[in-house]
Amino acid sequence: MLLGRDVLHIKLKAKHLRSFLVLLVSAGPVMGAPMEGGMDASSTAILNQYLAASASATGVDTQSQRSMELEIDASIPKLKKQGRLHALRNISKVGKVTYRVLGFQGDNTIKNQVIARYLEAEQQVKGDSGLALIPTNYKFKFKGEREANTGLNVYVFQVSPWRKRTGLFKGEVWLDAETHLPVYEKGRLVKNPSVFFKKVEFERAFTVRNGAPVPAHMRSIIETRVVGRVELDVNYSTVDSASSQGAGTSSPSLAVN
Repeated sequence: MLLGRDVLHIKLKAKHLRSFLVLLVSAGPVMGAPMEGGMDASSTAILNQYLAASASATGVDTQSQRSMELEIDASIPKLKKQGRLHALRNISKVGKVTYRVLGFQGDNTIKNQVIARYLEAEQQVKGDSGLALIPTNYKFKFKGEREANTGLNVYVFQVSPWRKRTGLFKGEVWLDAETHLPVYEKGRLVKNPSVFFKKVEFERAFTVRNGAPVPAHMRSIIETRVVGRVELDVNYSTVDSASSQGAGTSSPSLAVN
């Protein structure tokens, strides 16, 4: 049972959690003018191929990418609160995001104040070129080619933003050596979106399918000053067109209070 003080903490946290979750789902590769920042010709060529591949991927529109199942696990360990949501996400041809909830288990605080706000952010956010992982926003430093634990050969770039802006991060991006599309990103936000946050770290994994990076997994750990650690895990899987029928209806139980 939540104490009155804990309820207040959750409400305060939820207000600032919303701004972070919007930033968390808004990032994505967008074409921009390259600024290599001292990289050699070989690494510059790889970076330019990434920009070209990302530009081509923005035009890819398939049902398998527009309809996906989400398994979302979220928790606030300090308060011993956790929850899991299973949902079907559909993105229309005009970019509208809707959900059909398939099931939920756990605490309603997690459902309404963490998971629902993450889904709300996906519905509301628009692409922001100021947050895009491109050389106009980031310095890129080539770290070499390696084999990921999946057996995939990747090009690894260290990235750091030219300026401290909320939503930008310092970390790494891994590019598939064959397609030059991103398959993994990890890092830490360089400017916290709220004074209530001490540290925000995340990892994002993608699968390259039909010429475009498709979300596979996202994990974030938010260290807060009020309720301690907040953990969020999202696993994505594609569905066939028959399973996605009726995905345009959001469950009223996910209304944000």
